[in-house]
Amino acid sequence: MGQDRREKINKEIRKHFATFIERESNKTSLVTVTRCEISTDLKNVTVYISVLPIEMEDSVLNFLNRRKRDARDYIKKNIRIRVIPMVEFLIDYGEKNRQNIDQLLKNG
Repeated sequence: MGQDRREKINKEIRKHFATFIERESNKTSLVTVTRCEISTDLKNVTVYISVLPIEMEDSVLNFLNRRKRDARDYIKKNIRIRVIPMVEFLIDYGEKNRQNIDQLLKNG
């Protein structure tokens, strides 16, 4: 499968997961979908998120892991792809590290 097709699917899935999280969350924290990585066989997708305030990361991750089936159903209804991928939610530590570096540069 071409890299372009995977990139398009990643973009589309990212957009729909962001909408799902916005719709289903209780709005006590800001959850941002930073990126998605779909496997080459399209059977698995890893959704990377960032959470503010940082103290809410565990509760948001637990919430999203409980709602994996609903998230997958939402994708099934909104994207026309042959295989609906299994979902895994993770905190995007790369984004967190970038923010720490920006803060250090700003202060120092």
